[in-house]
Amino acid sequence: MAKDPLAEAGFYFDELNKLRVLEPDVSQKTSELKEECKEFVDKIGQFQKTVGGLIELVDELAKEAETEKMKAIGARNLLKSVAKQREAQQQQLQALIAEKKMQLERYRIEYEALSKVESEQNEFIDQFILQK
Repeated sequence: MAKDPLAEAGFYFDELNKLRVLEPDVSQKTSELKEECKEFVDKIGQFQKTVGGLIELVDELAKEAETEKMKAIGARNLLKSVAKQREAQQQQLQALIAEKKMQLERYRIEYEALSKVESEQNEFIDQFILQK
């Protein structure tokens, strides 16, 4: 097989009979690689858009979750506050009940004493009337 002197010098003819520096199969593989790279870059761009949208969605969900968390913490704190207020109110009412019971006991003792005095005075009046 005779060697092509142009091929030995690094010059080749393509399918349109144009003079090229690269071998036809290397040129074809380079073109294919260029197309694959373009497709890869397009896919990476599309992937970045998708990931960007996903990140935005996750950030939005995180903000909503944080908002709900703060609402729940606020509600819990309010509930604790209400419970403490009720406990304090209950203690105040129990103290008031104890005070009223002591007052009732004083009134009962005073009533008994006054009843005894009344009874003694009635008895004295009855005796005084009988003596006349």
